[in-house]
Amino acid sequence: MSVRRVRYYLYLKDVLLLSVTAFGGPQAFLAMVLDLMVKKRGYINEKELWELHALCQILPGPTSTQTISAIGFRIGGPTLAYLSLFVWVLPATVLMTSAAFLIDFLQENTPGALNFAKFIQPMAIGFIIYAAQKTIRKMVQTPEAMVLMLFAAFVAFFYNSPYIFPVMLVIGGLSTSIKYKNQPKVEEEKPLKIKWANFYLWAGVLVFAAGLGAVTQSQSVILFENFYRNGSLIFGGGQVLIPYLYTEFVEFKQYLSSEEFLTGYAIAQGIPGPTFSISSYIGALSMREFGLGGILMGGLIAAAGIFLPGTFLIFFVIRFWDQLKKYRPVRAALEGINAVSCGMLLAAAYLLFEPMEANFFNITAIIGTYFLLQFSKLSSPLIIAIGIVAGVLYNALFLM
Repeated sequence: MSVRRVRYYLYLKDVLLLSVTAFGGPQAFLAMVLDLMVKKRGYINEKELWELHALCQILPGPTSTQTISAIGFRIGGPTLAYLSLFVWVLPATVLMTSAAFLIDFLQENTPGALNFAKFIQPMAIGFIIYAAQKTIRKMVQTPEAMVLMLFAAFVAFFYNSPYIFPVMLVIGGLSTSIKYKNQPKVEEEKPLKIKWANFYLWAGVLVFAAGLGAVTQSQSVILFENFYRNGSLIFGGGQVLIPYLYTEFVEFKQYLSSEEFLTGYAIAQGIPGPTFSISSYIGALSMREFGLGGILMGGLIAAAGIFLPGTFLIFFVIRFWDQLKKYRPVRAALEGINAVSCGMLLAAAYLLFEPMEANFFNITAIIGTYFLLQFSKLSSPLIIAIGIVAGVLYNALFLM
């Protein structure tokens, strides 16, 4: 066995280790990558990691997944990158698809099955508020960005169609790109040398899936297109994905209920791996009418749809990123894009709370979860586990 093959095998083994141990969101993930892949293994140096992570943050799609794929690309090219993607997303995809099957089975066979989620459904709102606070503090730094954020939140409150989101992102990016002169010059901006193959691949899959879905009206094809489109538009990580998915699959298409959505979101906070894995849960429940096979197919289709576009885009941009980041309009546009994403996240907290009863119990659970996240050292999985146990005990003591 060659040295190169052993190195690839070790890298994939390390990716698998991360996929089953990376609890705690993107910050914990990055710390683990730094420790394991930079300091221990030396696959790349620390400067390369920060640059790759910065690149992934400004592209649409799941940042952690793109970072893993980008490291694989640097080490072994496209083949290792795609293998990295598969190994990284598989455990979370299996767990969230299994959760969807369990939720569907319990609801079919046990009246009031979601009573066990009595606590974790409002707790999910607490997680979103906490994520919104952290994201806004990081991404909204100017009065213009604050106005854009509030405008986007207002629009999302009243026009919660999935098709308004891409329009808002474009408006946000264009409105701040005109301030490009405020960005410092890095050095002389030279003409870009771009290899378009992966861009054509990304766009081609999007157009083909949309066309095939329109012609065949196949639910599996339409589902793939829905997630692929969302994966192509999400800036700001997994938390920002929530309003898009809720609007499209709960309010617009009604594939699952608000209670089911909140339960899945809370469960996703308690498992390792990419936060975008909630897509597998939603995809699985979206195809439950086709039985167990439909649930499995829906989970896999959603995973493919949500993770592939970001991977195609990172492969496209990584080849000329060093040139692109010198362009001031590109850096200026990110301010508006990020502000709009934060506005969507604010709207998500409201839209998810709206169907819930505004009683003392739910409000206390939301506030309590926020304070635990903000002021305690308890991990997200432990907080969710406490909520599930509390729900089971409540169900057993008061509802049996």
